[in-house]
Amino acid sequence: MNVRSNPVRQRSCASLAFAALAILCSTGLAHATGNVARGQMLYKGCADCHAINENAVGPMHKGVVGRKAGSVPGYDYSADLKSSGIVGTEDNLDKWLAGPQAMVPETKVFFDVPDAQDRADIIAYLKEKAR
Repeated sequence: MNVRSNPVRQRSCASLAFAALAILCSTGLAHATGNVARGQMLYKGCADCHAINENAVGPMHKGVVGRKAGSVPGYDYSADLKSSGIVGTEDNLDKWLAGPQAMVPETKVFFDVPDAQDRADIIAYLKEKAR
């Protein structure tokens, strides 16, 4: 007897597939685990405009994880970024690094990080070093 001819078995297979999908989604396997040391190396590309502890061409990154976008004193953000309401969660930082113009079209930022692992590594570095 095959699965197609057995309705009980069809439901069991469908239930098992649904449960597996739910587990994969809930564990966040879509996000890569970041490597702090590699993130530090990759951050050197960000350092053309940013520093951890002081504003430069771009705003400082100290406290970027968990901070409301457009809120660093002494930095002249675009009006759209200031009013975006974006908070620097890991998910938002990942989206931001993937394409800042997609999140805030009028942002001054033009640099993106297309590789998911590179983004995860940079975020891991920022979480540890930019507290």
